[in-house]
Amino acid sequence: MLMMPLEIFATVATGLGAGLALIIAIGAQNALVLRQGIRGEHVGLVVLVCMLSDIVLIAAGIFGIGAVITAAPAVVVVIRLAGAAFLIGYAVLAAKRAVHPGTLHASTQTGTMSRKAALITVLTLTWLNPHVYLDTVLLLGTLANQHGELRWWFGAGAALGSVVWFSALGFGAKLLRPVFAKPGAWRVLDGLIAAVMLFLGIKMALGV
Repeated sequence: MLMMPLEIFATVATGLGAGLALIIAIGAQNALVLRQGIRGEHVGLVVLVCMLSDIVLIAAGIFGIGAVITAAPAVVVVIRLAGAAFLIGYAVLAAKRAVHPGTLHASTQTGTMSRKAALITVLTLTWLNPHVYLDTVLLLGTLANQHGELRWWFGAGAALGSVVWFSALGFGAKLLRPVFAKPGAWRVLDGLIAAVMLFLGIKMALGV
């Protein structure tokens, strides 16, 4: 059956809106992208990993992997506990930076994150987050499959949302650098990151 361009456009737009709605909320991944963007450290790598991960997860959801996750709740539990432990650990490190800003100062090279550390951190925050499987895989996969033959256009829209958001967050964060030229601003940011990570970690550990 031939599909009208307007119908395709509407489906892509719907996918774009759904994708943005799920990823814009403040979370561990967004906090990392924002911090790396402000610091100007491995921004391209971090943004690329986030985008590619979302594209893979969205595709997996459309292929039906979400049904497998639903059928094997034990897998989600293991991922949830591992992710919670990592988030709480990251919260502790962020809190230490907030209390002792000299250990990781924005305007110096002391304590900067290596490319390998940035890669491991963004992969962990992305793939050990059970919500990414429930939201990106299961929810977006379900929404996409409701569009029948247009499901991949919906997926393309959702993927576009990830590309737009992470690019804007990572590369647009440099506009905030004048604000973070002062160590005090970094202490506030790291304090907020610590609070968000700790909150998400505890929430994830409790399964709520």
